[in-house]
Amino acid sequence: MTLDRAVLRFAGFMVLLSALLTWLVSPYFVLFTAFIGLNMLQSSFTGFCPAAAFFRMLGVKAGCAFE
Repeated sequence: MTLDRAVLRFAGFMVLLSALLTWLVSPYFVLFTAFIGLNMLQSSFTGFCPAAAFFRMLGVKAGCAFE
């Protein structure tokens, strides 16, 4: 698995998790969803993604987006 796919899978999982927590636990978890969206938006502009840095430390090989 490449770094690109790992980051996309992680982001998708976090969005689904936050939607589930919003539905089952508290509507305030929608703020978590907004945080995830803002993080994805800032990484598209800056090229820095904290999740990519974390997966890179774990030894996941780089793909085309995070070289």
